[in-house]
Amino acid sequence: MAILRSRSYVGLLVFAAILGVPISAAAYGFLALVSKLQEWVFTDLPQALGFSGTPRWWPLPLLVLAGFLVALAIRYLPGNGGHSPADGFKAAGAPPPADLPGIAAAALVTLSLGAVLGPEAPLIALGAGLGGLAMRLARRDAPAQATAVVAAAGSFAAISTLLGSPLLGAFLLMEASGLGGPTLGLVLVPGLVAAGVGSLIFIGLDNRTGLGTFSLALPDLPSFGHPNIGQFGWALVIGLVAAVVGSGIHRLALALRPHVERRMLLATPLVGLAVGALAVTYATVSGHDVSDVLFSGQDAMGPLIANSADYSAAALVLLVACKALAYGASMSGFRGGPVFPAMFLGAAGGVALSHLPGLPLVAGVAMGIGAMSVAMLKLPLTSVLLATLLLGSDGLAVMPLVIVAVAVAYVASARLTPAPAPGTAPATAGPAEAPARPSRTPGP
Repeated sequence: MAILRSRSYVGLLVFAAILGVPISAAAYGFLALVSKLQEWVFTDLPQALGFSGTPRWWPLPLLVLAGFLVALAIRYLPGNGGHSPADGFKAAGAPPPADLPGIAAAALVTLSLGAVLGPEAPLIALGAGLGGLAMRLARRDAPAQATAVVAAAGSFAAISTLLGSPLLGAFLLMEASGLGGPTLGLVLVPGLVAAGVGSLIFIGLDNRTGLGTFSLALPDLPSFGHPNIGQFGWALVIGLVAAVVGSGIHRLALALRPHVERRMLLATPLVGLAVGALAVTYATVSGHDVSDVLFSGQDAMGPLIANSADYSAAALVLLVACKALAYGASMSGFRGGPVFPAMFLGAAGGVALSHLPGLPLVAGVAMGIGAMSVAMLKLPLTSVLLATLLLGSDGLAVMPLVIVAVAVAYVASARLTPAPAPGTAPATAGPAEAPARPSRTPGP
Protein backbone atom coordinates (compact mmCIF):
# COMPACT_ATOMS: atom_id res chain seq x y z
CA MET A 1 0.00 0.00 0.00
CA ALA A 2 2.88 2.35 0.70
CA ILE A 3 4.20 1.78 -2.82
CA LEU A 4 0.76 2.30 -4.38
CA ARG A 5 0.36 5.61 -2.53
CA SER A 6 3.78 6.90 -3.54
CA ARG A 7 4.21 9.60 -6.19
CA SER A 8 6.94 7.57 -7.84
CA TYR A 9 4.52 4.70 -8.51
CA VAL A 10 2.14 7.11 -10.23
CA GLY A 11 5.11 8.25 -12.30
CA LEU A 12 5.77 4.61 -13.15
CA LEU A 13 2.20 4.24 -14.41
CA VAL A 14 2.56 7.35 -16.58
CA PHE A 15 5.83 6.00 -17.94
CA ALA A 16 4.17 2.64 -18.71
CA ALA A 17 1.35 4.41 -20.57
CA ILE A 18 3.80 6.47 -22.64
CA LEU A 19 5.92 3.40 -23.33
CA GLY A 20 2.89 1.48 -24.59
CA VAL A 21 2.72 3.72 -27.66
CA PRO A 22 6.09 2.99 -29.34
CA ILE A 23 6.24 -0.67 -28.23
CA SER A 24 2.76 -1.50 -29.51
CA ALA A 25 3.52 0.39 -32.73
CA ALA A 26 6.72 -1.64 -33.13
CA ALA A 27 4.79 -4.87 -32.50
CA TYR A 28 2.19 -3.85 -35.08
CA GLY A 29 4.94 -3.10 -37.58
CA PHE A 30 6.58 -6.47 -36.92
CA LEU A 31 3.31 -8.35 -37.49
CA ALA A 32 2.56 -6.29 -40.61
CA LEU A 33 6.00 -7.12 -42.00
CA VAL A 34 5.46 -10.83 -41.33
CA SER A 35 2.09 -10.70 -43.11
CA LYS A 36 3.53 -8.87 -46.14
CA LEU A 37 6.48 -11.26 -46.40
CA GLN A 38 4.18 -14.28 -46.26
CA GLU A 39 2.04 -12.85 -49.05
CA TRP A 40 5.04 -11.93 -51.17
CA VAL A 41 6.91 -15.20 -50.73
CA PHE A 42 3.96 -17.56 -51.15
CA THR A 43 1.81 -15.63 -53.66
CA ASP A 44 3.58 -12.81 -55.48
CA LEU A 45 6.98 -14.42 -55.99
CA PRO A 46 5.73 -17.57 -57.78
CA GLN A 47 3.69 -15.42 -60.15
CA ALA A 48 6.68 -13.16 -60.78
CA LEU A 49 8.70 -16.25 -61.70
CA GLY A 50 6.14 -17.27 -64.31
CA PHE A 51 4.01 -19.82 -62.46
CA SER A 52 0.25 -19.60 -62.97
CA GLY A 53 -0.21 -20.19 -59.24
CA THR A 54 1.79 -21.32 -56.26
CA PRO A 55 3.25 -24.77 -57.00
CA ARG A 56 2.44 -27.42 -54.43
CA TRP A 57 6.13 -28.07 -53.84
CA TRP A 58 6.84 -24.38 -53.20
CA PRO A 59 7.18 -24.67 -49.37
CA LEU A 60 10.06 -27.15 -49.61
CA PRO A 61 12.89 -24.81 -50.72
CA LEU A 62 11.50 -21.97 -48.62
CA LEU A 63 11.58 -23.97 -45.40
CA VAL A 64 15.08 -25.25 -46.16
CA LEU A 65 16.15 -21.62 -46.58
CA ALA A 66 14.30 -20.72 -43.37
CA GLY A 67 16.17 -23.41 -41.46
CA PHE A 68 19.52 -22.18 -42.73
CA LEU A 69 18.79 -18.51 -41.91
CA VAL A 70 17.43 -19.30 -38.44
CA ALA A 71 20.48 -21.47 -37.73
CA LEU A 72 22.76 -18.57 -38.73
CA ALA A 73 20.87 -16.21 -36.41
CA ILE A 74 21.08 -18.66 -33.51
CA ARG A 75 24.73 -19.47 -34.08
CA TYR A 76 26.20 -16.05 -34.82
CA LEU A 77 23.91 -13.40 -33.31
CA PRO A 78 23.78 -12.69 -29.56
CA GLY A 79 20.95 -14.24 -27.59
CA ASN A 80 20.58 -17.54 -29.51
CA GLY A 81 17.52 -16.14 -31.29
CA GLY A 82 15.54 -16.26 -28.05
CA HIS A 83 14.66 -19.27 -25.93
CA SER A 84 13.88 -22.63 -27.51
CA PRO A 85 10.10 -23.26 -27.71
CA ALA A 86 10.77 -26.91 -26.83
CA ASP A 87 11.31 -25.74 -23.23
CA GLY A 88 7.69 -24.57 -23.01
CA PHE A 89 6.18 -21.13 -22.76
CA LYS A 90 8.38 -18.66 -20.87
CA ALA A 91 8.01 -15.12 -19.63
CA ALA A 92 11.53 -14.75 -18.34
CA GLY A 93 12.17 -11.04 -18.12
CA ALA A 94 13.93 -8.52 -20.32
CA PRO A 95 16.69 -9.77 -22.62
CA PRO A 96 19.76 -7.55 -23.01
CA PRO A 97 19.52 -4.97 -25.81
CA ALA A 98 22.24 -6.78 -27.77
CA ASP A 99 19.99 -9.87 -28.00
CA LEU A 100 17.03 -8.08 -29.59
CA PRO A 101 18.23 -8.12 -33.25
CA GLY A 102 18.87 -11.86 -33.10
CA ILE A 103 15.46 -12.55 -31.53
CA ALA A 104 13.71 -10.42 -34.15
CA ALA A 105 15.62 -11.96 -37.06
CA ALA A 106 15.03 -15.58 -36.02
CA ALA A 107 11.34 -14.94 -35.39
CA LEU A 108 10.85 -13.01 -38.63
CA VAL A 109 12.29 -15.83 -40.74
CA THR A 110 10.43 -18.52 -38.79
CA LEU A 111 7.04 -16.82 -39.09
CA SER A 112 7.42 -15.57 -42.68
CA LEU A 113 8.63 -18.76 -44.35
CA GLY A 114 6.16 -21.24 -42.92
CA ALA A 115 7.48 -22.94 -39.78
CA VAL A 116 4.73 -23.99 -37.34
CA LEU A 117 5.21 -21.51 -34.50
CA GLY A 118 3.48 -18.30 -33.41
CA PRO A 119 4.55 -14.70 -32.82
CA GLU A 120 3.59 -14.32 -29.14
CA ALA A 121 6.85 -15.47 -27.49
CA PRO A 122 9.16 -13.30 -29.65
CA LEU A 123 6.85 -10.30 -29.20
CA ILE A 124 6.87 -10.77 -25.42
CA ALA A 125 10.68 -10.92 -25.40
CA LEU A 126 11.03 -7.92 -27.73
CA GLY A 127 8.49 -5.89 -25.74
CA ALA A 128 10.28 -6.66 -22.48
CA GLY A 129 13.66 -5.85 -23.98
CA LEU A 130 12.49 -2.52 -25.37
CA GLY A 131 10.78 -1.66 -22.08
CA GLY A 132 13.89 -2.43 -20.06
CA LEU A 133 16.05 -0.45 -22.48
CA ALA A 134 13.73 2.56 -22.29
CA MET A 135 13.86 2.52 -18.50
CA ARG A 136 17.66 2.41 -18.48
CA LEU A 137 17.82 5.30 -20.93
CA ALA A 138 15.32 7.34 -18.92
CA ARG A 139 17.08 6.80 -15.61
CA ARG A 140 20.42 5.08 -15.43
CA ASP A 141 20.26 4.60 -11.66
CA ALA A 142 16.81 2.98 -11.72
CA PRO A 143 16.53 -0.04 -9.36
CA ALA A 144 16.48 -3.45 -11.02
CA GLN A 145 13.00 -4.16 -9.68
CA ALA A 146 11.52 -1.03 -11.25
CA THR A 147 13.23 -1.81 -14.55
CA ALA A 148 11.72 -5.28 -14.45
CA VAL A 149 8.23 -3.85 -13.87
CA VAL A 150 8.57 -1.57 -16.91
CA ALA A 151 9.93 -4.50 -18.95
CA ALA A 152 6.81 -6.50 -18.01
CA ALA A 153 4.65 -3.56 -19.11
CA GLY A 154 6.46 -3.64 -22.45
CA SER A 155 5.49 -7.31 -22.84
CA PHE A 156 1.86 -6.47 -22.10
CA ALA A 157 1.87 -3.73 -24.73
CA ALA A 158 3.50 -5.94 -27.38
CA ILE A 159 0.74 -8.57 -27.28
CA SER A 160 -2.09 -6.28 -26.25
CA THR A 161 -4.55 -7.42 -28.93
CA LEU A 162 -2.75 -10.41 -30.44
CA LEU A 163 -5.00 -12.92 -28.64
CA GLY A 164 -8.19 -10.98 -29.33
CA SER A 165 -8.32 -9.03 -26.06
CA PRO A 166 -5.85 -7.24 -23.78
CA LEU A 167 -7.20 -9.33 -20.90
CA LEU A 168 -6.17 -12.59 -22.57
CA GLY A 169 -2.62 -11.34 -23.01
CA ALA A 170 -2.59 -10.13 -19.41
CA PHE A 171 -3.77 -13.48 -18.07
CA LEU A 172 -1.21 -15.30 -20.22
CA LEU A 173 1.69 -13.28 -18.80
CA MET A 174 0.28 -13.24 -15.29
CA GLU A 175 -0.16 -17.01 -15.04
CA ALA A 176 3.12 -17.78 -16.78
CA SER A 177 5.03 -15.52 -14.40
CA GLY A 178 3.75 -17.24 -11.26
CA LEU A 179 3.32 -13.92 -9.45
CA GLY A 180 0.71 -13.62 -6.72
CA GLY A 181 -0.45 -11.55 -3.78
CA PRO A 182 0.46 -7.86 -3.51
CA THR A 183 3.37 -8.32 -5.94
CA LEU A 184 0.92 -9.28 -8.66
CA GLY A 185 -1.01 -6.04 -8.31
CA LEU A 186 2.09 -3.88 -8.43
CA VAL A 187 3.23 -5.50 -11.69
CA LEU A 188 -0.21 -5.99 -13.21
CA VAL A 189 -1.45 -2.39 -13.05
CA PRO A 190 1.38 -0.87 -15.18
CA GLY A 191 1.03 -3.83 -17.53
CA LEU A 192 -2.71 -3.30 -17.97
CA VAL A 193 -2.16 0.41 -18.58
CA ALA A 194 0.40 -0.36 -21.28
CA ALA A 195 -1.88 -3.04 -22.79
CA GLY A 196 -4.83 -0.66 -22.91
CA VAL A 197 -2.76 2.00 -24.68
CA GLY A 198 -1.37 -0.68 -26.97
CA SER A 199 -4.86 -1.80 -27.97
CA LEU A 200 -5.74 1.75 -28.96
CA ILE A 201 -2.54 2.00 -31.01
CA PHE A 202 -3.31 -1.28 -32.81
CA ILE A 203 -6.84 -0.08 -33.62
CA GLY A 204 -5.61 3.32 -34.75
CA LEU A 205 -2.89 1.89 -36.98
CA ASP A 206 -5.37 -0.52 -38.52
CA ASN A 207 -7.73 2.35 -39.36
CA ARG A 208 -4.90 4.49 -40.73
CA THR A 209 -3.05 1.81 -42.72
CA GLY A 210 -5.72 -0.77 -43.54
CA LEU A 211 -3.14 -3.53 -43.06
CA GLY A 212 -5.29 -5.50 -40.63
CA THR A 213 -5.77 -5.92 -36.91
CA PHE A 214 -3.46 -8.97 -36.53
CA SER A 215 -5.77 -10.07 -33.72
CA LEU A 216 -7.15 -13.56 -33.24
CA ALA A 217 -10.85 -13.72 -34.08
CA LEU A 218 -13.31 -16.51 -34.82
CA PRO A 219 -16.23 -16.19 -37.24
CA ASP A 220 -19.89 -16.26 -36.33
CA LEU A 221 -20.57 -19.67 -34.86
CA PRO A 222 -23.83 -21.59 -34.55
CA SER A 223 -25.57 -20.97 -31.26
CA PHE A 224 -24.97 -23.40 -28.43
CA GLY A 225 -27.75 -24.12 -25.97
CA HIS A 226 -26.56 -25.77 -22.77
CA PRO A 227 -24.31 -28.70 -21.85
CA ASN A 228 -25.68 -32.18 -21.23
CA ILE A 229 -24.32 -35.33 -19.59
CA GLY A 230 -23.12 -36.75 -22.89
CA GLN A 231 -21.06 -33.67 -23.62
CA PHE A 232 -19.39 -33.92 -20.22
CA GLY A 233 -18.36 -37.42 -21.26
CA TRP A 234 -16.85 -35.92 -24.39
CA ALA A 235 -14.95 -33.45 -22.17
CA LEU A 236 -13.23 -36.40 -20.46
CA VAL A 237 -12.34 -37.97 -23.81
CA ILE A 238 -11.06 -34.75 -25.36
CA GLY A 239 -8.98 -33.94 -22.26
CA LEU A 240 -7.29 -37.35 -22.35
CA VAL A 241 -6.67 -37.28 -26.09
CA ALA A 242 -5.20 -33.77 -25.91
CA ALA A 243 -2.86 -34.84 -23.10
CA VAL A 244 -1.56 -37.76 -25.17
CA VAL A 245 -1.13 -35.68 -28.35
CA GLY A 246 0.46 -32.76 -26.49
CA SER A 247 2.86 -35.04 -24.65
CA GLY A 248 3.83 -36.68 -27.94
CA ILE A 249 4.54 -33.31 -29.57
CA HIS A 250 6.64 -32.18 -26.64
CA ARG A 251 8.61 -35.44 -26.52
CA LEU A 252 9.25 -35.23 -30.27
CA ALA A 253 10.64 -31.70 -29.92
CA LEU A 254 12.89 -32.65 -27.00
CA ALA A 255 14.11 -35.80 -28.77
CA LEU A 256 15.01 -33.92 -31.96
CA ARG A 257 16.55 -30.83 -30.38
CA PRO A 258 19.92 -32.31 -29.25
CA HIS A 259 20.53 -33.67 -32.76
CA VAL A 260 19.57 -30.34 -34.33
CA GLU A 261 21.78 -28.33 -31.99
CA ARG A 262 24.85 -30.51 -32.63
CA ARG A 263 24.81 -29.81 -36.40
CA MET A 264 22.65 -26.71 -36.54
CA LEU A 265 23.56 -25.40 -40.00
CA LEU A 266 22.78 -28.80 -41.53
CA ALA A 267 20.03 -30.13 -39.29
CA THR A 268 17.77 -27.07 -39.06
CA PRO A 269 17.29 -26.94 -42.87
CA LEU A 270 16.49 -30.67 -42.76
CA VAL A 271 13.85 -29.96 -40.12
CA GLY A 272 12.43 -27.27 -42.39
CA LEU A 273 12.39 -29.76 -45.27
CA ALA A 274 10.46 -32.24 -43.12
CA VAL A 275 7.89 -29.57 -42.18
CA GLY A 276 7.45 -28.66 -45.84
CA ALA A 277 7.10 -32.33 -46.83
CA LEU A 278 4.35 -32.82 -44.25
CA ALA A 279 2.46 -29.82 -45.65
CA VAL A 280 2.84 -31.04 -49.25
CA THR A 281 1.73 -34.56 -48.28
CA TYR A 282 -1.38 -33.23 -46.58
CA ALA A 283 -2.26 -30.98 -49.53
CA THR A 284 -1.71 -33.78 -52.06
CA VAL A 285 -3.82 -36.33 -50.20
CA SER A 286 -6.61 -34.06 -48.95
CA GLY A 287 -6.85 -31.51 -51.76
CA HIS A 288 -6.74 -28.63 -49.28
CA ASP A 289 -4.12 -25.90 -49.06
CA VAL A 290 -0.63 -26.33 -47.60
CA SER A 291 -1.29 -23.31 -45.37
CA ASP A 292 -3.46 -25.52 -43.16
CA VAL A 293 -0.26 -27.21 -41.97
CA LEU A 294 2.19 -24.34 -42.33
CA PHE A 295 2.38 -21.20 -40.18
CA SER A 296 1.01 -20.69 -36.70
CA GLY A 297 -2.64 -21.36 -37.50
CA GLN A 298 -3.79 -17.94 -36.29
CA ASP A 299 -5.19 -16.92 -39.67
CA ALA A 300 -6.33 -20.42 -40.69
CA MET A 301 -8.36 -21.23 -37.56
CA GLY A 302 -11.38 -19.07 -38.42
CA PRO A 303 -11.72 -20.32 -42.03
CA LEU A 304 -11.29 -23.93 -40.86
CA ILE A 305 -14.21 -23.61 -38.43
CA ALA A 306 -16.36 -21.58 -40.83
CA ASN A 307 -15.80 -24.06 -43.67
CA SER A 308 -15.79 -27.21 -41.54
CA ALA A 309 -18.41 -28.81 -43.79
CA ASP A 310 -15.84 -28.86 -46.61
CA TYR A 311 -13.48 -31.09 -44.61
CA SER A 312 -14.09 -34.81 -44.34
CA ALA A 313 -13.30 -36.59 -41.09
CA ALA A 314 -10.33 -38.32 -42.78
CA ALA A 315 -8.93 -34.99 -44.01
CA LEU A 316 -9.22 -33.54 -40.51
CA VAL A 317 -7.45 -36.52 -38.93
CA LEU A 318 -4.67 -36.18 -41.52
CA LEU A 319 -4.48 -32.44 -40.82
CA VAL A 320 -4.10 -33.02 -37.06
CA ALA A 321 -1.40 -35.65 -37.63
CA CYS A 322 0.64 -33.54 -40.10
CA LYS A 323 0.25 -30.30 -38.11
CA ALA A 324 1.26 -32.04 -34.85
CA LEU A 325 4.39 -33.55 -36.40
CA ALA A 326 5.32 -30.25 -38.07
CA TYR A 327 4.70 -28.44 -34.77
CA GLY A 328 7.00 -30.76 -32.80
CA ALA A 329 9.69 -30.59 -35.47
CA SER A 330 9.52 -26.79 -35.65
CA MET A 331 9.94 -26.48 -31.88
CA SER A 332 13.19 -28.45 -32.05
CA GLY A 333 15.09 -25.90 -34.14
CA PHE A 334 13.10 -22.78 -35.03
CA ARG A 335 12.16 -19.83 -32.82
CA GLY A 336 8.63 -18.73 -32.00
CA GLY A 337 5.74 -19.26 -29.63
CA PRO A 338 3.61 -22.35 -28.91
CA VAL A 339 0.19 -20.77 -28.34
CA PHE A 340 -1.43 -20.52 -31.78
CA PRO A 341 -0.37 -23.93 -33.15
CA ALA A 342 -1.77 -25.54 -30.00
CA MET A 343 -5.07 -23.67 -30.42
CA PHE A 344 -5.31 -24.61 -34.09
CA LEU A 345 -4.65 -28.29 -33.35
CA GLY A 346 -7.31 -28.25 -30.66
CA ALA A 347 -9.82 -26.59 -32.98
CA ALA A 348 -9.09 -29.05 -35.80
CA GLY A 349 -9.42 -31.99 -33.43
CA GLY A 350 -12.71 -30.62 -32.10
CA VAL A 351 -14.06 -30.21 -35.62
CA ALA A 352 -13.03 -33.79 -36.43
CA LEU A 353 -14.71 -35.21 -33.33
CA SER A 354 -17.87 -33.21 -34.01
CA HIS A 355 -18.52 -35.66 -36.86
CA LEU A 356 -19.34 -38.21 -34.14
CA PRO A 357 -22.75 -38.36 -32.39
CA GLY A 358 -23.43 -36.19 -29.36
CA LEU A 359 -20.80 -33.50 -29.87
CA PRO A 360 -21.86 -30.13 -31.35
CA LEU A 361 -19.30 -28.20 -33.38
CA VAL A 362 -19.02 -25.29 -30.93
CA ALA A 363 -18.51 -27.55 -27.92
CA GLY A 364 -15.92 -29.66 -29.75
CA VAL A 365 -13.94 -26.63 -30.90
CA ALA A 366 -14.02 -24.97 -27.47
CA MET A 367 -12.99 -28.10 -25.56
CA GLY A 368 -10.32 -28.92 -28.13
CA ILE A 369 -8.76 -25.45 -27.93
CA GLY A 370 -8.76 -25.44 -24.14
CA ALA A 371 -7.46 -28.98 -23.70
CA MET A 372 -4.68 -28.73 -26.28
CA SER A 373 -3.63 -25.30 -25.02
CA VAL A 374 -3.19 -26.54 -21.47
CA ALA A 375 -1.41 -29.68 -22.68
CA MET A 376 1.21 -27.52 -24.40
CA LEU A 377 1.32 -24.40 -22.18
CA LYS A 378 0.58 -25.87 -18.71
CA LEU A 379 -1.50 -22.74 -17.96
CA PRO A 380 -5.03 -23.89 -17.01
CA LEU A 381 -6.69 -20.52 -16.35
CA THR A 382 -5.34 -19.01 -19.56
CA SER A 383 -6.40 -22.10 -21.51
CA VAL A 384 -10.00 -21.84 -20.26
CA LEU A 385 -10.12 -18.16 -21.19
CA LEU A 386 -8.56 -18.73 -24.62
CA ALA A 387 -11.27 -21.28 -25.40
CA THR A 388 -14.22 -19.25 -24.14
CA LEU A 389 -13.64 -15.52 -24.56
CA LEU A 390 -13.11 -15.99 -28.29
CA LEU A 391 -16.53 -17.63 -28.69
CA GLY A 392 -18.55 -14.57 -27.71
CA SER A 393 -22.02 -15.41 -26.40
CA ASP A 394 -21.38 -19.15 -26.79
CA GLY A 395 -18.40 -18.93 -24.47
CA LEU A 396 -20.37 -18.71 -21.23
CA ALA A 397 -22.62 -21.61 -22.19
CA VAL A 398 -19.75 -23.91 -23.08
CA MET A 399 -17.43 -22.88 -20.24
CA PRO A 400 -18.35 -25.77 -17.86
CA LEU A 401 -17.35 -28.26 -20.55
CA VAL A 402 -14.11 -26.43 -21.23
CA ILE A 403 -13.20 -26.38 -17.54
CA VAL A 404 -13.62 -30.16 -17.29
CA ALA A 405 -11.64 -30.80 -20.49
CA VAL A 406 -8.85 -28.46 -19.37
CA ALA A 407 -8.66 -30.01 -15.89
CA VAL A 408 -8.48 -33.54 -17.29
CA ALA A 409 -5.84 -32.58 -19.87
CA TYR A 410 -3.80 -30.66 -17.28
CA VAL A 411 -3.62 -33.54 -14.81
CA ALA A 412 -3.14 -36.22 -17.47
CA SER A 413 -0.39 -34.31 -19.28
CA ALA A 414 1.41 -33.76 -15.96
CA ARG A 415 1.47 -37.53 -15.46
CA LEU A 416 2.69 -38.11 -19.01
CA THR A 417 5.42 -35.46 -18.85
CA PRO A 418 8.83 -36.80 -17.73
CA ALA A 419 9.86 -35.58 -14.29
CA PRO A 420 12.59 -32.89 -14.42
CA ALA A 421 16.05 -33.87 -13.32
CA PRO A 422 16.99 -32.90 -9.75
CA GLY A 423 18.15 -29.30 -9.59
CA THR A 424 16.56 -28.32 -12.91
CA ALA A 425 15.19 -24.78 -13.03
CA PRO A 426 11.42 -24.43 -13.53
CA ALA A 427 10.11 -23.86 -17.05
CA THR A 428 8.71 -20.42 -16.39
CA ALA A 429 10.00 -17.41 -14.60
CA GLY A 430 8.35 -14.20 -13.61
CA PRO A 431 8.75 -11.21 -15.89
CA ALA A 432 9.28 -8.87 -13.01
CA GLU A 433 9.57 -8.45 -9.30
CA ALA A 434 7.85 -5.70 -7.38
CA PRO A 435 9.79 -2.65 -6.31
CA ALA A 436 11.00 -3.21 -2.77
CA ARG A 437 10.97 0.38 -1.50
CA PRO A 438 8.68 3.20 -2.55
CA SER A 439 11.39 5.81 -2.04
CA ARG A 440 13.50 4.21 -4.75
CA THR A 441 10.80 3.49 -7.31
CA PRO A 442 11.54 5.88 -10.19
CA GLY A 443 9.21 7.84 -12.33
CA PRO A 444 9.94 8.91 -15.87
